[in-house]
Amino acid sequence: MLIVIASPRGQELGPFLAPLKQLKGCELVFAPTGSAALEIVRAGAPSFVIIDQGLPDAEPLKLVTDIMMVNAMVNTAVVSPLSEEEFHEASEGLGILAAIPPAPGADDGKRIAGIFSRFI
Repeated sequence: MLIVIASPRGQELGPFLAPLKQLKGCELVFAPTGSAALEIVRAGAPSFVIIDQGLPDAEPLKLVTDIMMVNAMVNTAVVSPLSEEEFHEASEGLGILAAIPPAPGADDGKRIAGIFSRFI
């Protein structure tokens, strides 16, 4: 199972990503830009894409839309500073599995791993 991490901050996300690395058959691939993430989606249809804020060339919700245009079967989760209600309003109709806080830790990684494991 391929999980793309669209983020320029790989080192900072270590504790968050640790539970995801424990998923059976999981391979994490980093994409430092939105365009790099889209290329990976075009080339290999990952199971999941986690989209961080602060990408140099893409806004997270726009990148979700772009991914859906390439392959609507790719599941996404998005890092967002918005409240749960604001995030739901902003992302309605995009099929995003979960919002992730801006400074995610191990507990957030466990929560996302639990969500992802339902799709394996």
